[in-house]
Amino acid sequence: MIKKIIIILSHILILFNINVWSLANSTELKIGLLAPFSGDYKNLGNSLLFSTQLALDEINDENIKVIPRDSGSGNKEQLNRAIKEIIDAGAKIIIGPMDSENFQELNKYEDIIFISLSNIKPEISRNIISIGVSLESQIKALESFILKQKKKKTIIMYPKNHYAALIDQKIKDIKLKNYKIFKYNPDPKVLTGEIEKLTNYSQRKRNLELRKKLLEDKEDESSKRELAILEQKYTLGKINFDSLIIIDFGNNLKSVLASLVFTDVDDKEVLFTTVNQWFDESIFYENSVNNLYYPSINLKNFKKYNKKFFETFQIYPNEITILAYDALGLVYYVWKKNNGINSIKDFILKEKIKGKIGSFTFQNGRVSQDLDIYKTENNKFIKF
Repeated sequence: MIKKIIIILSHILILFNINVWSLANSTELKIGLLAPFSGDYKNLGNSLLFSTQLALDEINDENIKVIPRDSGSGNKEQLNRAIKEIIDAGAKIIIGPMDSENFQELNKYEDIIFISLSNIKPEISRNIISIGVSLESQIKALESFILKQKKKKTIIMYPKNHYAALIDQKIKDIKLKNYKIFKYNPDPKVLTGEIEKLTNYSQRKRNLELRKKLLEDKEDESSKRELAILEQKYTLGKINFDSLIIIDFGNNLKSVLASLVFTDVDDKEVLFTTVNQWFDESIFYENSVNNLYYPSINLKNFKKYNKKFFETFQIYPNEITILAYDALGLVYYVWKKNNGINSIKDFILKEKIKGKIGSFTFQNGRVSQDLDIYKTENNKFIKF
C-alpha cells in the first residue's frame, strides 16, 4: 500500500513539474501549493496534493498549472524558500499555508495572493484570504438555530486553555440576548465539580431526597404514585438555562458531555450544541447525550469527496483537505470570471460561491460559510 501511494505521489509531482516548465502563455493560470511534504505533517501535505489533483481532474482545463512546494513544518526559512521558488516559476496566487502564525511572513510578499486554509482569521486582509470553517460562521449558525428553537437562556462553555482568549474575541459580537459564559478546567477531575456548581446539582439532589422523605410515610395513592416516579429520578428542580454551546473537541468534549449527564442535565429539556466535529463517528460510542447538534459543512458533498479520494488514491483524506479542493475551484472561478486575476480585490465577490463544503460569501472584508445543522441520532449524522 505504501509503495503504491509513493508511486502515485511521484506521478503527480512529475505531472506538476512538467506543467511548471511548459511554455507560458497569456491564457495560463499558475497556482502555487504550499504544503508540509516533510516533517511531522507530511501525510497532511500529501493529502493536500492529492486533493488539488482531484480538483484539477474535475475542472479539466489544461491551462491550469499547479506548482507544489514543501513548506515544511514550522520552518520559516523553508517556507520563504518555497514561496520564492513558486514565484520564480511564475505563480502569483498560492494556496496555503494552513497556519495563521505564518501570516506575518506572507505579508512580505505584497504582490502575491495567498489562499490560506486557516480558520483563525476569516478575513480578506492585504494579500491573504482565509477560507477555513471559522468559529464566527459556526456561532452564527448556532445563534440562528437556538433562536428558531425558542431557547431563551444559553450557556456558552469552553475550556481555560491557550485558545480561551481567542474564543473570547470571537464571541464578543454574539447576538443572543440572554447568555452567560462558563469557562471550565479541562482536567476531568476538576471539571465535574465545576459543572455541579453550574447546574446547582447538590441542591437539586437534596430537593429530591427531601421530597422523597416527605412522601415515604404517606399512604394515599397520589403520594405513592409520586414517590414511585421520584424513585426513577436523580435530582429534582429546574436548572437555570435551556441551551448550551460547548466549544470543545475530542475527548475533552466527551468529558464535558459525560459531566453534564452525571449532573442530570436532560437533553430533552436542554438543547445541547457544539462546534464543527468534522463528522467524527467516535462521538456515537463515547457519548451519553442522545440529542447533540452542531454546524458543519455539507455532509453529502463531504462523503462524495471522501469516496472519490479513496477510489483514486486508495487512502482516505485528511478532512481539512476538502478546503484545498474548494480553494483551487475558487481561484479558477475568479480567473475565468474576470478573464484574469490582477489583485486581491478580484476576490471580493457579491454572489455566493458554491463549493464542496457548501456556500460561502465574501462580505465586508470577511469570509463566511453558510453551514448546515446536523444532529447525532442512532449512530448517524442527520441533517436538521
